[in-house]
Amino acid sequence: MTRGNSPTFANLLRRPVHLLAFGFGAGLSPTAPGTAGTLLAVPLVFLLRDLGAVEYLLLAAGLFVAGVWLCGRTARDLQVHDHPGIVWDEIVGYLVTMAWAPKQWNWIIGGFLLFRLFDIFKPWPIRTVDRRLRGGVGIMLDDLLAGLAAGLVLAGIEGLYSGGLGRDF
Repeated sequence: MTRGNSPTFANLLRRPVHLLAFGFGAGLSPTAPGTAGTLLAVPLVFLLRDLGAVEYLLLAAGLFVAGVWLCGRTARDLQVHDHPGIVWDEIVGYLVTMAWAPKQWNWIIGGFLLFRLFDIFKPWPIRTVDRRLRGGVGIMLDDLLAGLAAGLVLAGIEGLYSGGLGRDF
């Protein structure tokens, strides 16, 4: 695939690295490919919910490291810094969002919405990382930060909801 070619599913099948970076084809969505990639991560949260915290975080870290290579290689092959169809970073970012959140539908939906907001609007320092870092590290790191930010907001909401943060007020 070159810069002038739009990736197709047939192209992705010929390049397993691209297939993974494009979220098994979710990144080919004609509208909101990042949202499609994040949706792909929702069932993963359910599949991984019985893992202990350490195992979950080790898996997320491994997927992040793999993503640095996968996304960097795909971006180089496509000759684009961060092609919109590269959604491995959204998958990992959402998994990070949900690392400490309850695995119930209301939290999963809330985490999804928060992650997408942080990923789309990229407040500081996410925007700075997105603009300054190139390659696989840059592609992955801004979504990691968006996932951490969304996860912190979820933790704050969960603390308020459970009375944990509001007891001393």
